Amino acid sequence: MWLIDSSIGRKLIMSVTGVFLVLFLLFHGVMNFVVLFSTEAYNAIAAFLGANWYALIGTKVLALGFVVHILYAIYLTFQNRRARGNIRYAVNKKQNGVSWASKNMLVLGAIVLGFMALHLYQFWAKMQLVEITHKLGGHVEEELLANAANGAYWIQYYFSKPLYSVLYIVWLVALWMHLTHGVWSALHTLGLNNDTWMPRVKMISNIVATLIILMFISIPVYFLLGGGSNWIV
Repeated sequence: MWLIDSSIGRKLIMSVTGVFLVLFLLFHGVMNFVVLFSTEAYNAIAAFLGANWYALIGTKVLALGFVVHILYAIYLTFQNRRARGNIRYAVNKKQNGVSWASKNMLVLGAIVLGFMALHLYQFWAKMQLVEITHKLGGHVEEELLANAANGAYWIQYYFSKPLYSVLYIVWLVALWMHLTHGVWSALHTLGLNNDTWMPRVKMISNIVATLIILMFISIPVYFLLGGGSNWIV
């Protein structure tokens, strides 16, 4: 099959799944940003995205896209290294125009994956997974069930701890570096790669990545500055 067997096909899959995940991050970032202005509105969105059929379908599609993106990233990285062989060891000076992020996308991706695992444990496992378990008849602690749709509670619970806020900021910086190259690479693969569009694509990549990270990072920064101490959730 062309999409799997050819290098261009594999890169196309990486690009499409990457763009899909970026769109999800944009939505998630906007949703998170809402909590700084209204915990009630944020919880209403969280309740809408609970264990409902449309949310469960969306979760499965998102999980599939994420897994495919990771597997293809690992596969392409090792394919490229095998193709280069020992040539890469002969290059001693830094290549002009090649960013650190572009050469270390797998490392950045691993850091982002660690962040996602923590994020899923802290929020998804305490919210949508709790509702799913309850609907399937599984045992759920009353406190967890009561706060399953209270996302603002869990935000306050975790980000009130300075260590978690700092960890999130570090991970978000890694995500920004991953996105600034990833968005550009995806749009480049999808055909926006001529001399006129290349500078524009790079600018779009940086703007989109920065916008996403600013929305996400606003919450840990807000709590580190003491803004969440007066929340009533």
